[in-house]
Amino acid sequence: MAPCATAGAQMLAARPCVSASQSMLTSRAAVLRINLALGAGSFASCPRISCSRSLGSCVAVRAVSGEGSSSGLPIDLRGKRAFIAGVADDNGYGWAIAKALAAAGAEILVGTWVPALNIFETSLRRGKFDESRKLPDGSLMEIVKVYPLDAVYDSPEDVPEDVKTNKRYAGSSNWTVKEAAELVKKEYGSIDILVHSLANGPEVTKPLLETSRSGYLAAISASSYSFVSLLKHFLPIMNPGGASISLTYIASERTIPGYGGGMSSAKAALESDTKVLAFEAGRKGKIRVNTISAGPLGSRAAKAIGFIEKMIEYSYVNAPLQKELLADEVGNTAAFLVSPLASAITGSTVYVDNGLNTMGLAVDSPTVSSLL
Repeated sequence: MAPCATAGAQMLAARPCVSASQSMLTSRAAVLRINLALGAGSFASCPRISCSRSLGSCVAVRAVSGEGSSSGLPIDLRGKRAFIAGVADDNGYGWAIAKALAAAGAEILVGTWVPALNIFETSLRRGKFDESRKLPDGSLMEIVKVYPLDAVYDSPEDVPEDVKTNKRYAGSSNWTVKEAAELVKKEYGSIDILVHSLANGPEVTKPLLETSRSGYLAAISASSYSFVSLLKHFLPIMNPGGASISLTYIASERTIPGYGGGMSSAKAALESDTKVLAFEAGRKGKIRVNTISAGPLGSRAAKAIGFIEKMIEYSYVNAPLQKELLADEVGNTAAFLVSPLASAITGSTVYVDNGLNTMGLAVDSPTVSSLL
């Protein structure tokens, strides 16, 4: 079973897999405020703190910057190279993360599910994605290389014969995780950032009690172990101080009826693995590992489950922040997490869901709303 790019709510159905798409609601372009001009002077908005030890007091003094000084704290990823697994169209979280990293100056490599590779590369080449490739400075995001990838398979020996002979894989080679990592090493030497934007649950529409063993294990394999495999094979070519992130969903810790097929278990495993991998990759390669728990976002894959629109509406009505969740907001968070600004953050699940994860009651419930 092949993984597809993660859906907005990671609500994924059976094949054919497609990359996550943006919200069905009209998406507004989030402005990624990134200042790439280093050496432009002191930060106008950063206070200087003066402390008196004898008095035990601190006084904040705002630094005064001269003309032409840079304002704001920059996310600077210039000179960094990112490999983003799970980009197959110009919508959804994987693409949004790629754009945010590119806007911060990173070089972008992507891994695309093999059956979607031809359509993606053709659309990219013909300029179909040019509008959504636009960065805050007006330039277009450049994807330096697109690699075929099926993260369900670690090495060629793991690929069953029926997949090898499948016409959807015809013409592609070196698409297992091990081969992809070796090819990136051969062509680019190393990377600094690894992004896992993959998930698939062939029986996601089935309640857990009706999920087969094979369906359950397929969800775990494509949606959580694939991250372990990616980090295992890419870690040797990651530069010390680098970072890796994945995408998870609140179903890992809360019951979401309809999100079945073992996908909730897969997300729980992914978050647990994030902690363990943070320790192991931190000690072994000085690599940080975090995961983003993103709120519901409409996508082709998510629509297949049948109620993503209702999940988006539920989130809008009940979250502390009553606004549409944009894919760009997840991309911006990812840019921060892989940047030096987050150098002490690892093993964390970071929620980007307008605060929905904090709610214990649905405020649109007739019982609750009468009290508000």
